[in-house]
Amino acid sequence: MELFVIVEDRPIDAMSTPSGGFPADRRQAGIELYNLLTGCDPADADVSDDREFDRHVLASVLCAAVMDGGPLPERAGLTAEDLNQLLAQCFSSAPVRTVVSMENAGSASDEEIMVRDLLLAQRSTEGEISRWLAAMIARRAMEPNHLWEDLGLRERPELSRLLARHFAPLAAQNTNNMRWKRFFYRRLCEEDGLVMCTTPVCTQCNDFNHCFGEEVGESRMAQRRNDYLRGVEVTSEPPAIRKAE
Repeated sequence: MELFVIVEDRPIDAMSTPSGGFPADRRQAGIELYNLLTGCDPADADVSDDREFDRHVLASVLCAAVMDGGPLPERAGLTAEDLNQLLAQCFSSAPVRTVVSMENAGSASDEEIMVRDLLLAQRSTEGEISRWLAAMIARRAMEPNHLWEDLGLRERPELSRLLARHFAPLAAQNTNNMRWKRFFYRRLCEEDGLVMCTTPVCTQCNDFNHCFGEEVGESRMAQRRNDYLRGVEVTSEPPAIRKAE
């Protein structure tokens, strides 16, 4: 992967350097990047302030993209230029200065573009952050898990807060608390005059739980951290114990 991070004026290959930077294991690499960007562990992030919340969200998405592997700009839904600008604007005091990638984001799918345009049309904040977030959310919505998980967030309410803050007109339309990814696609269908639902009343639909079921579980950050810690515990055990297993 042609991704390099400048940490205190020293280039580090984020995905292959075994020490002195990110660990080779992607499960931990995302958390290490989050720590570099914000100065704390994801579980300890204080998001009471809107500015810090935005930084938390952006760092979380980048970390989730790192965990997936592959070109970071493509996984995050940004061009390398946008990614560099994001780091300079939102994480100027972090030791991470520049990301240099030989690979820009690939061509977005029609589906990704539709979700991105839906979000862009409903922005409620000015500036680059909401533009970046629209692209990042749209790209991460192409992944298979709950959207809040694939954004690297700690729980679904963080996604709801993100959308209410930066895409308020769209968020306000989700009056029945539909799952956000399903809600995006429902809105796209409605705009095109299509019908996604098999029944006119949601409570009578066989897909009700797919649209409105709980979105709970362990966040990707917490899961990767726990996996990593369990791995450390196993490899640190005496050889006799490992053989007994």
